[in-house]
Amino acid sequence: MAKAISRKSASADLPKSSLMKKLRSQKQLLFMSLPIVIYILIFSYYPIWGWTMAFQDYSPAKALSEQNWVGFKHFAFLFTDEAFLRVLRNTIAMSLINMILGFVTAILFALLLNEIKGRFFKRTIQTVSYLPHFLSWIIVTGIVASSLSVDGGIINILLLKLGIISEPIMWLSIPEYFWGIVGASHVWKELGWNAIIYLAAITSIDPSQYEAAEIDGANRYQKMLYITLPGIKSIVVILLIMNMGWVLEAGFEVQYLLGNGVVVDWSQTIDIFVLKYGLQIGNYSLATAAGIFKTIVSITLIFAANSIAKRLGEDRLI
Repeated sequence: MAKAISRKSASADLPKSSLMKKLRSQKQLLFMSLPIVIYILIFSYYPIWGWTMAFQDYSPAKALSEQNWVGFKHFAFLFTDEAFLRVLRNTIAMSLINMILGFVTAILFALLLNEIKGRFFKRTIQTVSYLPHFLSWIIVTGIVASSLSVDGGIINILLLKLGIISEPIMWLSIPEYFWGIVGASHVWKELGWNAIIYLAAITSIDPSQYEAAEIDGANRYQKMLYITLPGIKSIVVILLIMNMGWVLEAGFEVQYLLGNGVVVDWSQTIDIFVLKYGLQIGNYSLATAAGIFKTIVSITLIFAANSIAKRLGEDRLI
């Protein structure tokens, strides 16, 4: 009996000793990751205590114990405020436009680039395509504004030369065009960079599949449709799940820099709303409530997308 108990306790201690042995063998990696962990704890987790402002009528002049707690008052105001609902509409619309255009154009670009046989020409196109990724949005919005300008803008000049329009268009002063301009700007800036991961996934496809398809008489488009696209499907699903968490991250710089008083009802996002109420008006509680709402929705969407992928039998994050 005693031997059985000792055997049982020894087996129970085995996983712990095995874990400690693994930790000791990887102590260099643990020490290397320690600064990153500390950084995340300080700058990502420690500031979460500031979420308490969303449940107060926060005043910077008062201590935490002196604040007036108001519960979900600011959250209730958000969902009854027409300005916030309009901002939420803009954020979701521009985010979905950016996501859909980003996915479709990056996949198509990767497929077409993969079909180029000339190594030098292929590398040149790829290098030129992802250079805009390294430009800041301040530079990009300046290029966009200059290109769409009524006075000497390349877009208006080109359309006039082609006879498509009879007079220059004030693109940035027409609200209905703003979402499309933001989407096109994102595509131009991130197209090449987004395509890199798909090109890497394509290189992992077994070349014998293309050879077999060619023997069967498949043309280039059929090989792309029946071999390349299914081969990168798992990468597409994983990236889609990850991007679902960014549905309420339509951006800040491009909308803030290209927006103006004429298109304000179409250009403001949640980030601009938080800036306006938090820093300009000084309503820190309302701005914090909007930020919490965005975070909770993003986390919920990630888990929902992951669950749907699991039910459909696709690859998932967890």
